[in-house]
Amino acid sequence: MGAIRLEKVRKTFGNLDVIPGVDLDINDGEFVVFVGPSGCGKSTLLRLIAGLEDVSGGKILIDGTDVVDASPAKRGLSMVFQSYALYPHMTVYNNIAFGLKMAGESKAVIEEKVRNAADILNLTDYLDRRPGALSGGQRQRVAIGRAIVRNPAAFLFDEPLSNLDASLRVNMRLEITALHQSLKTTMVYVTHDQVEAMTMANKIVVLQAGRVEQVGAPMELYNRPANKFVAGFIGSPKMNFIEGAYAGQRNSHTLGIRPEHIAVSTESGEIAATVKIAEHLGAETYLHVVADDIGPMTVRATGEMPLGEHDRIWLTPDATRLHRFDAHGQAITAP
Repeated sequence: MGAIRLEKVRKTFGNLDVIPGVDLDINDGEFVVFVGPSGCGKSTLLRLIAGLEDVSGGKILIDGTDVVDASPAKRGLSMVFQSYALYPHMTVYNNIAFGLKMAGESKAVIEEKVRNAADILNLTDYLDRRPGALSGGQRQRVAIGRAIVRNPAAFLFDEPLSNLDASLRVNMRLEITALHQSLKTTMVYVTHDQVEAMTMANKIVVLQAGRVEQVGAPMELYNRPANKFVAGFIGSPKMNFIEGAYAGQRNSHTLGIRPEHIAVSTESGEIAATVKIAEHLGAETYLHVVADDIGPMTVRATGEMPLGEHDRIWLTPDATRLHRFDAHGQAITAP
C-alpha cells in the first residue's frame, strides 16, 4: 500500500511561508507529478513527504498513519535524487545492495533482491562495473535499483532526469513509465518540465508559490485549466493570451487559444498577421507572428509550411477551443 494524504501541510523559513498550507490525496498506485516553475515549492513538498525537511504544521499520512514525527527511514519510502549519489569505488551490485547490507539483510535475500532489480532495469550485464564505466542513463537506473530493493510503499523522484541530455531524457522517461506499469507502486515525481508531467503522470499537481493551483489528469488540465497560470504552464508551445477588443467581443477580460488550435491560410481568415519567425521542424512548423490589432502570437501548424519573415497570412482560431478568463485570471468557461 502507498496512499499518501497531506492535510494543511505547511513549511516556513523564518517569517517566510514557503508552503502556506497544502491539502492533497495521492492514491495507492498512482503516478503523481508535482510541476511548476523554479521556486514554486515542489521539491520542498517532496522533501516534507520524505522526512528530509521538518513540517511546520499539518499532517502527512501514509496508509492512514501520521508520519510527521517519524524519521525518513521509518516512512517506508524510497527517494531517487537529481544527483545519482552513487559510491564510485563500489560496483553496481554493491551500490544497489548497500542499503540492504546496512539493514542487516542476509546474503541470500540481498542476492535475490539485487538480481531481481537488475533484471527489471536491464542492469544484469553491468553488475560488476563501477559507476565511472556507465552512461548517465545507466547510473540513474542504478540509483532507481537501489530504491527498488527496499520494496517501498512509494517512490519519490526529485527531478531525476535533469542531468541527462535530451535523447537520454526521453529514453529514461519511457523506462520510468514502464517501471511504474510493471511495479504498480505509488510514484511521486517532481519536475519543472511540463512535457514530462503530461507524458508520465496519472495525476498532475500544478504548484505556484507553494500553493496548489490545480490537480487533475493531464488532459483535464490541458482542456480545462482552472486559471491563466495553469493554462500558460501546461502545453507546448504556450497558450496565446489575447486582451483588448478581440477578447471583449467574446465577453472575457482575456481570451486564450492554444497555438495548435489556430488554422493558417495565405488567402483569407479571421485575423490578419505578419510572420516574424518561422521554425521549420519537418513534421510541424511553429510560426511566431504579429497579429494586426492584437500583437504577438504563436501558431503550431502540421507539416512543412513554405512561410518566412514578413509573409502576410490569415489566422482563424477554432471557436470550439477558446478559453475565457476574467480580470483575476480565473477561467470563466472552457471548451
